Amino acid sequence: MSGHSHWAKVKRAKAVTDARRGQAWSKIAKRIIVAAKSGGDPDDNLMLRYAIEEARAANMPNDTIAKAIKKGTGDLGAANYELVMYEGYGPGGVAFLVECLTDNRHRTAPEMRRIFERCGGQLGAANCVAWMFEQKGVFTVPADKVDEDSLLEIALEAGAEDVKREADMFQITCHPAAFSAVKQALVSKDVPTDSSQVAMMPKSTVPVNAEKARQVLALMEMLEEHDDVQNVYANFDIPDQVMAEAGKKA
Repeated sequence: MSGHSHWAKVKRAKAVTDARRGQAWSKIAKRIIVAAKSGGDPDDNLMLRYAIEEARAANMPNDTIAKAIKKGTGDLGAANYELVMYEGYGPGGVAFLVECLTDNRHRTAPEMRRIFERCGGQLGAANCVAWMFEQKGVFTVPADKVDEDSLLEIALEAGAEDVKREADMFQITCHPAAFSAVKQALVSKDVPTDSSQVAMMPKSTVPVNAEKARQVLALMEMLEEHDDVQNVYANFDIPDQVMAEAGKKA
């Protein structure tokens, strides 16, 4: 396993505390605010619809969702967030893409730099690693919840590019344009998903040893704990036994 699905498994294994849940709600609220700037009706705004679905999956209260939508449409005053991508290298030469929503990039940039340096990495210039990634629709499905042949048929008929087994989960990938169709196909067939998003997937991966792996995971977690960070993508390939240890320590 590597990259996106690896980290998805680690996050799934972590205990969900009230503090983490509150932080997750704050990050999702930002996504709703940004999406709602293009219109407050989820029936006409696909980005907003997906953000709301994510909020409900995280058990965010309806009034919190409604408040975020109103902030985005300007009904509750202006909330100005901009999308900024930070790029850099972690331990072992692992490439990192960090997607942020910030209302002050002059604050966020030095904070990203400090996190990278604290974990043995280095923040880089724009486009230093972006070329190593490509945008894909990504779904993870628990392997014990669906038959592989059935999942293959459902996903590929809906336009997915690939379905592969990684440990105890299936990972479905598709072109971003097919994301909605694949998502709807899974829902219509009652296929449960642990995660579904349009993500930046690495074109190739970098193997790292056990020592570097722990440093990479520490950097990944520190970045994700930052309030401005929405998503972190990396091209690591970490030994399964190290990932198992990371899940136990969570």
